[in-house]
Amino acid sequence: MRSGPHLMWRRSDGVCYVACMKSWSPFLIVGAGGFIGTGMRYALSLTAQRFSITFPHGTLWANLLGCLLLGVIMALAEDLQMLSPPVRLLLATGVCGGFTTMSTFTYETMRMLQDGQWYYAALYYLVTLLGCALMLLAGMLLVKGAARLF
Repeated sequence: MRSGPHLMWRRSDGVCYVACMKSWSPFLIVGAGGFIGTGMRYALSLTAQRFSITFPHGTLWANLLGCLLLGVIMALAEDLQMLSPPVRLLLATGVCGGFTTMSTFTYETMRMLQDGQWYYAALYYLVTLLGCALMLLAGMLLVKGAARLF
């Protein structure tokens, strides 16, 4: 069941309830997820630097993989109703929010433009936006396909 931001959840037995979000626990949940997501992003950036330090591979892959992960999470939460509101907060808002890097993406694109690297800026921009949309869709389709198997 879809409702406001992560407030309603339908259990597998069909019982609906509204999660209590009037405390500090949602902030702690999001913060814990952000800690995990930013650690994942840092590890990915270190790995990506092995391939190139002139092109922002780490940011590109963080955005692409983050969108894939978010697609999986949203399909599990909305289509299959398998995630409770706190788990959805942890994973979607916390982990994916800490892992993806839209602000860094924007900064790096602007730096390329300022440096006169129009081709790389346009390529980076288009691959990121189109790739992220496709990865989000792929994550959702992956869950739907796997759900049919079980």
